[in-house]
Amino acid sequence: MTSCSIADRSCEPCSGGTPALTPDQASDLYKELQEGWVLSADSKMISRRFTFKGFAKAVYLTNLCVWLADQEGHHPDLSLGWGYTEVTLTTHEIEGLSENDFVWAAKLDRLLG
Repeated sequence: MTSCSIADRSCEPCSGGTPALTPDQASDLYKELQEGWVLSADSKMISRRFTFKGFAKAVYLTNLCVWLADQEGHHPDLSLGWGYTEVTLTTHEIEGLSENDFVWAAKLDRLLG
């Protein structure tokens, strides 16, 4: 049996009728992400804070996130400041996490190596 990385999947359009992931489903997918991601206590979002010694690298990462969001059609909430970029993923349409949030996070992990 061949295992497929979640980063190999693509984000799929989501509608309001799609249920949010259960806490158990979210926890299982969370285990596939690289260290540094945080699953909220209510299992409705994942986030990761990246820190840098300056502003430019934070901007570069933010721009990479914008590019990835455009490629996948799935958009994180981004916070940018001197020395940091924070990425938060949740599917607003369903008020919780969808598989797309984890696919997007795994793709960012892969891009960052």
